[in-house]
Amino acid sequence: MDLNIVMVLQDMVLAAIPAVGFALLFNVPKHSLGYCAMGGAIGHGLRFVLTHEGMRIEWATLIAATLVSFIGVYWARRLLAHPKVFTVAAIIPMIPGKPAFTAMLALFEISRSGFSTDLQATLTTNFLQMSFIVAALALGLAMPGLIYRKPII
Repeated sequence: MDLNIVMVLQDMVLAAIPAVGFALLFNVPKHSLGYCAMGGAIGHGLRFVLTHEGMRIEWATLIAATLVSFIGVYWARRLLAHPKVFTVAAIIPMIPGKPAFTAMLALFEISRSGFSTDLQATLTTNFLQMSFIVAALALGLAMPGLIYRKPII
């Protein structure tokens, strides 16, 4: 499938909405909401482009979360805030909802109708994919601290 700028922009705009929603939920100051929206859009947009260019979603998520984290550190230094103000809400749109839901449905179906190799494969595949994506998000958020090895503010 050819990737065009309209698809990328649509993905970025749609990712900015939950980023702002969660920023509001986390009581992020009003002047920082735009940064949270930009971080969510940049991160999800980069992941979207990388996956459409053939990269596995786990690696694309790690790269996008790392970029968002470094951008959040930059913004935090400029605006004298903690980096998590910008980064945590920005990575929320990259939470792996579909693999988690599919794994949960497979688990319930195994519980309801009994074991089958197809359901076990679905459960295992989606659970592992979800786990690796969540691990990539956590590692990406931690990357500036791991690289700098000192307080980043």
